Amino acid sequence: MFKTLREDIQTVFAKDPAARSTLEVVFFYPGLHALWFHRLAHFFWRHRLLFLARLLSHISRFLTGIEIHPGARIGKRFFIDHGAGVVIGETAEIGDDVLLYQGVVLGGTTLKKGKRHPTIGNNVVMGTGAVALGSIAIGDRARIGAGSVVVRSVPPGATVVGIPGRITEDHQKPLMDLEHGNLPDPVAEAVRFVLREQDKLEGRLRILESARGIASPKDELLEKIMIEAVFSQGGGI
Repeated sequence: MFKTLREDIQTVFAKDPAARSTLEVVFFYPGLHALWFHRLAHFFWRHRLLFLARLLSHISRFLTGIEIHPGARIGKRFFIDHGAGVVIGETAEIGDDVLLYQGVVLGGTTLKKGKRHPTIGNNVVMGTGAVALGSIAIGDRARIGAGSVVVRSVPPGATVVGIPGRITEDHQKPLMDLEHGNLPDPVAEAVRFVLREQDKLEGRLRILESARGIASPKDELLEKIMIEAVFSQGGGI
């Protein structure tokens, strides 16, 4: 037991550069407290002491702002950074070395009994406000960008962004940091592609009009100019 507690504290130091001392980690990290509450609640859940398990889970939510159902299965070296608003459902399964940021939801999409929450692989990172819904699988080393909503299974090593979540690139090596400013934007890429194709068509049309002696009207589409300005540099602020 003490080995596990020591490993949990070391995990905080490994995944949060703000951690400065063991005393600070033990007393001031709600993500760690929620994990310890869950381990005890899950023990009672497995031994069919359901009311006591739910009571501990409820107390944990009140104290930490993190809701983990006692039936959820969580692996080793799991860490919730900040943690406010995190919700992990009853049939959720989480692998080893997983990092969740605040507001992450592992939710269900059906009222039927049985497996209805996501299965998260090893070395997965889910950014702030990311949501995974249903009995889907998120593969090892996947990264889920902030605010993304994932409703389909994600292959190992993939990066997912957007609503609904779209796969943008694959990684073949473990990567724990999630630099949201460097994540690709598939919507912005699609809009930039359409704008480039439109420019090509307009150029060809001007050549035809010039050959027939037709004066080309001035482009007065202010909206298009604004769209080009936004998406030409990646669509972000």
